[in-house]
Amino acid sequence: MIYFKYFIFIFWMACTQLQAVDFTNSIGIQFVNIKSGNFYMGSCQKLPADLKQDKKQNFMGFNSNSLCPSGAALDPNALSNEYPQHDVFISKPFKMGIYEVTLGQFKRFIEAQDRDDLLTDDFIAANGNGDRAAVVSVSWKDAQDFIQWLNKKEQTKKHHRYALPTEAQWEYAARAGTDTHYYYGNNSAKLVSYAWYDQNIYNMGRRYTQPVGQKIPNAWGLYDIHGNASEWVLDRYRKNYKRSKHIDPEGPFFGSERVIRGGSWMGGEAVQRSASRISAPPNTRDEDIGFRIILQN
Repeated sequence: MIYFKYFIFIFWMACTQLQAVDFTNSIGIQFVNIKSGNFYMGSCQKLPADLKQDKKQNFMGFNSNSLCPSGAALDPNALSNEYPQHDVFISKPFKMGIYEVTLGQFKRFIEAQDRDDLLTDDFIAANGNGDRAAVVSVSWKDAQDFIQWLNKKEQTKKHHRYALPTEAQWEYAARAGTDTHYYYGNNSAKLVSYAWYDQNIYNMGRRYTQPVGQKIPNAWGLYDIHGNASEWVLDRYRKNYKRSKHIDPEGPFFGSERVIRGGSWMGGEAVQRSASRISAPPNTRDEDIGFRIILQN
């Protein structure tokens, strides 16, 4: 019986590595094509108290008991920065990194650019789980420096360049056609099979990000969307979606903080949700914040 269970485990691990890859770049980052399309961005939730009392908003149509145009289940963990749920159209296809950028890939940048300044004690301590683990202790500005180096290295063209995904692109790709709390459904008890987060990391002794690609991917082949490393995205942070555009929305032109998505190994089940969003100053380097990149078509 033990041998049978071991065989099943090895077979499952092998199958998870048979990932459909549409493009692999010069430093081994693998990408999958993401087609254009519509989705509902944000959470299904009850009306926040301030919105219930706002006569102007009621007059404009926000006068029901919930904000859920998708018709999905209400999310008890939804926060005010995830409303109103709204229809978004991603008009241009793009390629998205199948995995979060790894320590080994980021080391290529450090070596090529002679960026020993990045090799702080905190960086070394946070990235102690090998080159295949998701890199962390990387600021938004560090991620942009990595992307600038990669674009120059591969001589990418103006309309075919590496970038951080916008917040809308990230959530669209993360959901992979779903409108549930997580890309696999609403049951948080199943999250251990899909994410590295506080419920399984805290049993592993020294706590780090894990090698990418060990959990079950979403329907579009993206791994570690929930958990492992939190991920910087391009946008500046705004406190809600009241002024969000319908087509290819981006964050505000001004603001001191950038958006972080996806939850991390340090977080609980609520922050792993597809709609969950937090923010931090762009020079922040934390032991659970990394990034994933896209290649614009």
